[in-house]
Amino acid sequence: MIMKKYEIDTIENKEFLCALRDDLLSFGCRFASENGSAYYLGDDGTPWTDRPRETWITCRMAHVYSMGEILGRKGSKQLAEAAIRGILGELHDDRNDGWYAGVTADGCALPDKMCYTHAFVILAASSAHLIHADGADELLRHAYEVYDRYFWDEREGMAADVWNTEFTVLSDYRGVNSNMHSVEAHLAAADVLQNEAFRIRAGRIIDHVIKWAGENNWRIPEHFNKEWKPDLMLNRERPADPFKPFGATPGHGIEWARLIVQYALSAHREDKQTCGQYIEAAVNLYDRAVSDGWFADGAPGICYTTDWNGTPVVHDRMHWTLAEAINTSAILYRITGKERYAEDYAMFMQYLDEKVVDHENGSWFHQLDRNNRLTVTVWPGKSDLYHAFQATVIPYSKEPGVSIAPSLLL
Repeated sequence: MIMKKYEIDTIENKEFLCALRDDLLSFGCRFASENGSAYYLGDDGTPWTDRPRETWITCRMAHVYSMGEILGRKGSKQLAEAAIRGILGELHDDRNDGWYAGVTADGCALPDKMCYTHAFVILAASSAHLIHADGADELLRHAYEVYDRYFWDEREGMAADVWNTEFTVLSDYRGVNSNMHSVEAHLAAADVLQNEAFRIRAGRIIDHVIKWAGENNWRIPEHFNKEWKPDLMLNRERPADPFKPFGATPGHGIEWARLIVQYALSAHREDKQTCGQYIEAAVNLYDRAVSDGWFADGAPGICYTTDWNGTPVVHDRMHWTLAEAINTSAILYRITGKERYAEDYAMFMQYLDEKVVDHENGSWFHQLDRNNRLTVTVWPGKSDLYHAFQATVIPYSKEPGVSIAPSLLL
């Protein structure tokens, strides 16, 4: 029998998520370095000061603590502003423009300029704008100038992926992961700035991904060449790569499903047929990913990757895939009313409580093996709060068609 603690819309479940949220905000509060860039957090929240301070982590912390401020958590605005200071400061390339991937422990720039990073700069600035954080408006304006100049391809309706540090050489690689976070950023900016051009851009990316997934049995090709032809065998010899894994990534299918629902409701709510087509695609992505990934090897949890037939390749369970499963099952329950999504949500909640939450040291374990034992081959420590924190908020969003930070103001 499922405990009420795990059932959506019960008082017990709401209290459970509130407790998790408070724990996460407490766990992460030591992230900021002297210059604002984010330390990678260890198992108990202690900063690992010998590791690089990466821009994407700093942006995620700015985003999370901006939401903490909206929710009334004392001290959150100061932490969000510290992260914004770091993004505007040592993480920005004043010579070549744009943002470094990060800086080393002694402050030297990491090479290359990544779309993934720049998408998170836009998201951070959008959320920080809502709390009137110092520097947020300047950051948001400049982030889009850089993104438009170097990453957005208006002809393709997709974003490029990686430049060298000087913005003189563009890699031939094209990736769906950076475009997924671009969709997230564009939708957030559209909501915050009331600029529908950004929402239209998100829709163009989504249309490509739905087409590719629909042609591939709803498993999303992740890697492409510069002509946007899929490379289905990329990293076959390094299948557990943290950013470019081989094969299909069920967690991404689930995450895309949520973003597609958000886009559909925000852009096409009045056109029931079009909205319904997007939601149908989201359901197909979610169902395929859960069918392939959940309990695929005799134990609970969502495996990291599968091959193109749905057979698990990397069996480890990453915490972010569970966070997205919690979010998307809740959202699909809200918009369809189908009980099976509420049942999935309760199942994911129980697994979260029993296996993934670190009840001793705080936060969530970031990587478990196929037997749900802690492992650190891909994600040692507990780098940031982004996925876990959002999973404490999105299930009770008042409006699934609005991005997470602005939805907290409704």
